[in-house]
Amino acid sequence: MVTVLWDSRGMILLDILPKGESINADRYCETLDRLRHAKDLDSCVAELSFNTTMQPPHTAKRTKEWLERYKWDIIPHPAHSPDFAPSDFHLFGPIKRHLEGKKFEDEDQLIGEVRD
Repeated sequence: MVTVLWDSRGMILLDILPKGESINADRYCETLDRLRHAKDLDSCVAELSFNTTMQPPHTAKRTKEWLERYKWDIIPHPAHSPDFAPSDFHLFGPIKRHLEGKKFEDEDQLIGEVRD
């Protein structure tokens, strides 16, 4: 599971969960805190998109309270929308093209290449 937070200039934060773990409201709020500190943001507009069958972490009470406290605005994007999320086009496509044809010895090497 990978959480990618990015803006028009590129990737801001890449959060990779260890195998077997899943994202929940606590983990999601920790990621948002790291984003706030990484970019020194007082407020933010974010588009959240999840491909999950469970309750998305951004709809949990704890996360909603976090978003209200820091006055972050959310632009919803339905999980099964026929429209592409911006990340589908502007982020994942370039990453896939960059990784195409490359071989990796292990997961750490792959993660390092994605971060680069």
